[in-house]
Amino acid sequence: MLQGSFVALVTPFKNGGIDWTALEALIEFQINNGTHGLVLLGTTGETAGLASDEKDALLRFAFKKIAGRLPVIVGTGTNNLHHTLASTQRAKELGADYALVLTPYYIKPTQQGMFEFFSAVASKVDIPIVMYNIPGRASVNMTAATTVKLAKAHKNIVGIKEASTNLIQATQIIRDAPEGFTLMSGEDGLNLPLMSVGAKGTISVTANIVPKLMSEHMESCLKGDYDTARQQHLTLAKLNETLFIETSPIPAKEALHMMGLIGLEFRNPMCPLQDANREILRACLKEYKIIN
Repeated sequence: MLQGSFVALVTPFKNGGIDWTALEALIEFQINNGTHGLVLLGTTGETAGLASDEKDALLRFAFKKIAGRLPVIVGTGTNNLHHTLASTQRAKELGADYALVLTPYYIKPTQQGMFEFFSAVASKVDIPIVMYNIPGRASVNMTAATTVKLAKAHKNIVGIKEASTNLIQATQIIRDAPEGFTLMSGEDGLNLPLMSVGAKGTISVTANIVPKLMSEHMESCLKGDYDTARQQHLTLAKLNETLFIETSPIPAKEALHMMGLIGLEFRNPMCPLQDANREILRACLKEYKIIN
C-alpha cells in the first residue's frame, strides 16, 4: 500500500560506477529496520547524474535483491514526454509498483500544460502513478486544483509526493481529491503536520539514516497516536534540519559514510560537504547516538 515511510534511497558509487555491494547493504538495512517501501531513482538517488544503462542496471539489481519484500516506487519523470513514457514503461516491465513522475522542470509549463503532460503519461502507460510536485527544483508549482483535476480524470494517478512546503495547498488536495488518492509528504520537516490533516506517509530522505524511527513515526500517525507522534517529530527535528544543511543528498550520503554503510563518492556536480558543515553533521549524528 502507498502509506507509511518510503525511503528515497541514495545511490552509492565506487570508482565512478554504482557500488553494488553497498546498494544491497542499504536495501537490507532498510528492510531490516521496518521501512514500508523504497523509492529508487528519485532526487536523492542522484538520478540526473546516472546514464540510461546505469538506471536499467540499478533497477534490475535492486528488484532481484528486494524480491517483492517491499513495494517499490521508481522515479521515471523528465521534462521530455517521450523519455518519460519510455522510462515509465520500462519501470513497469522491470517490476515497479508505482512510477514517480515529477512536474516538467526548466520548461515552466502552465497548469494546462502540466495537466496535459500527466494525462499523456497516465493514458499511455498502465501503472499506478505518483505525481511529484517540487517547485524548489522544478521551478514550477502544480496547484491543488490541477492535482485534483488529474486525480479525478485518471484512475491510475493514485497519489502525489507534495514537496511544495505549502500546507494550505496540501490541505486543499487532501480535502478535494477523490477517495483513494494519497498525499505523501515530500518534506521531512513537515511530516507530522501533513499527516495530521490526512497525508498517508512520507517519501523520506531522513529514513536513509534512521529508518526504524521514521517508520515508527509514520505508524504512530497512521494509528492516530499523535501524543507519541509529536514526541517522535520533535526528536527527529534536528536531524531533519541537518540533513539539508547543504543540497540533498550530500548530507545524507556523508552521514551514511560516517555510519560505515557507503563510500564517500558523488556524481559531479554533487560534491562533498564543506568541512565546517561536516563537523556539524558529525556532531548531530553523535547526539543521536547514530555514530560514536
